[in-house]
Amino acid sequence: MESGGGRNLGVVFAGSYLVNSALKYGLNVPRPFADDPGLVSDAARATAGGPSLPSGHAQMSATLWAGIAAQVRRPAMWVAAAVLIALIAGSRLALGVHSPVDVLVGLLLGGIAAWVAGRAAFADAGTWRWAVPVVVLLVAAVLPSGTPREFGTGLGLFAGFWYARPSFAPPRDLAGRLIVGVVGLLVVFAVFFGLGALPGAVKDVGLVRALRYAVLVVVAVEGVPAVLRRWMPRTSLPTVTPSQAETTPLR
Repeated sequence: MESGGGRNLGVVFAGSYLVNSALKYGLNVPRPFADDPGLVSDAARATAGGPSLPSGHAQMSATLWAGIAAQVRRPAMWVAAAVLIALIAGSRLALGVHSPVDVLVGLLLGGIAAWVAGRAAFADAGTWRWAVPVVVLLVAAVLPSGTPREFGTGLGLFAGFWYARPSFAPPRDLAGRLIVGVVGLLVVFAVFFGLGALPGAVKDVGLVRALRYAVLVVVAVEGVPAVLRRWMPRTSLPTVTPSQAETTPLR
C-alpha cells in the first residue's frame, strides 16, 4: 500500500458509508422479512438495521477489502478480498435479511468506491486539511432532530480520516507488532467506550456523534502512534497539495 493509502481508503470508506445511508433511508425499501418477521431468526434480525436497499454489509466489505487490494495490487490480495466479500455478501442472502438486488447494488457501489480508493489522492496540507473537516462537522451540527444515527457516524468518520495524516512506520519485529496491536486496541477501545458513556440525550446529537467518531479516528491514526513512538518511528510522508490531488493520474 502506498504512503497515505490508508488515509485515502478511510476517506473513501466514510464516503461510501454516507452514500449507503442516504440511499437506504432515501429509498426506504423494506426488508424481505418485513411482512413476516418469523422468516428469519432473532439473531439475523439483530444484524439488519434500517431499510434494505442497498446492502450495507456487501457495500462496505467491497469498499474495504477491494479497496485494499486495489492499493496493494497483488494477486493474492485480490483473491483474499474476493473470498471475504463473497462470504459476507452471501451470508446476507443466507440469513434472509437482504434480497439479491440489495446485495448486487451494494457490491456495485462498493466496487466503485474501491476503484476510487485505488486511484484517488486527497489533499492533506494547508487550508484543505482543516477546512474540509470543519465544513463536514458544520453539516453534522445542522442535522434535523430524528436524523438516523448513521449520518452523524459517517460524517464523523469522514472528518476524522480527512484530517488525519499518518506519519509513522509500523514496527518490523514481531514483538513490536504485538505491543502496538495490543496497546493500540486498548487505547482505541478506552476512547470509544469513554465517549460512549456520555448521556444518551447528548451522545446521539448529530454534532456530538460526529465529533465522537472524528476523535476516535484521529486517536487511532495519530494518537496511538505518538504514544508508541518507540516502536513506530516517525517517517516523512509526501504531502498531497490540492493541485496534485486534482492532477493525480488514474492508473
